[in-house]
Amino acid sequence: MIDQAHSIPCVITVTVHSHYLPNTSDPQTHCFNFAYDVKLQHVSGAVGARLLHRHWFVMDGHAAVKEVRGIGVVGTQPYLGPGDTFEYTSFVTLNTPIGSMFGTYEMIADDGTPFMVEIKAFQLIKHDAVH
Repeated sequence: MIDQAHSIPCVITVTVHSHYLPNTSDPQTHCFNFAYDVKLQHVSGAVGARLLHRHWFVMDGHAAVKEVRGIGVVGTQPYLGPGDTFEYTSFVTLNTPIGSMFGTYEMIADDGTPFMVEIKAFQLIKHDAVH
């Protein structure tokens, strides 16, 4: 459980860019693959922090939502010291050519303070699905 009474010891920003993967998708079978590139940056604070867990909400074009929870990201629990950046790429499959994702990362600072980092909503769009 995250104790919201403590102040956040550092600020981590998240930037996400997504793109459709036509070579691995199959629209005939309603299989639309997307990659998303994530950049985490430790932008403020004197202590570092480790990413412990992820919690994603994935919404397809029919407004069906799937939750994804797990330890770390891409098989690791990255540590971000002051000024550090961590980047990774991951993938998601939808049954529609459009959708969106958003979520949170659970972090823990060097001083033991747990905190959450928001991942703002971003779009997953097949290039010719929207006019």
